[in-house]
Amino acid sequence: MEGTREERIAELERLGLFDRDVEDDPPSKELLPDKIEYLKKTPWQRIKTKFAFFLAYRYAARAERRGTLIIKDVIGAENLNIPSGAMMTANHFSPLDSFILHRTFDLSKRKGRFYRIIREGNYTSFPGFYGFLMRNCNTLPLSSNAATMRKFLRAVNTALSRGDCVLVYPEQSMWYNYRKPKPLKVGAYEMAVRADVPIVPCFVTMRDAAVASADGEPIQEHTVYVGALIYPDKSLPKRERAERMMQENFAFNKRTYEEFYGVALQYETE
Repeated sequence: MEGTREERIAELERLGLFDRDVEDDPPSKELLPDKIEYLKKTPWQRIKTKFAFFLAYRYAARAERRGTLIIKDVIGAENLNIPSGAMMTANHFSPLDSFILHRTFDLSKRKGRFYRIIREGNYTSFPGFYGFLMRNCNTLPLSSNAATMRKFLRAVNTALSRGDCVLVYPEQSMWYNYRKPKPLKVGAYEMAVRADVPIVPCFVTMRDAAVASADGEPIQEHTVYVGALIYPDKSLPKRERAERMMQENFAFNKRTYEEFYGVALQYETE
């Protein structure tokens, strides 16, 4: 798609294509089932994971010291501090927003591991430092391969059932610094229903800081809002449980957006 990033976002919003990525993602190499063990790691893989988290924490801390990553406040982190597993959802507006959500998880002081669901190409094809983090920071990559997806779904279910937290972006697209909540996809909520765990809805708001980035754009001050838990309604069929959870999650996102920015949510669609 031609034009600046802002023009591409405006065009996708106008067309109602909210699940399309704006950025030029790396080509996605198929992730085959024999190329990944989602949860059962070898001793060498555990060493790489520990090193990757060391690098990620150091990178985020340095960005905060330099003022290029600003987390102004986290409101409601205690909602994450539950004994069961949970599916954590959030709006997706930056390649670095998972650092913000991981910090929110840490502030909750809950037990268990923090996993991120990522796109296939980010795992198989992303180069350099960020690629190393993508492959080693407890990530759960999706796959275009059916057999790998079966392994993925089993791994997500296992992680949730044993009390871990899994971050997913149900908008299924990343629009840089896009402030509105985008429509959600039901897959995340189906996984929560399957494991019988709650959704922890998160919505991150932004304000322009007084300083600009190297490219001249205002750096954003982020506030994380963690909503009340959304549990599956067992009186409903499983599909309807998932859809009800999705609707409640979007209602939280919309309400948080409108209260923070002081405007009604409105899309510039045709």
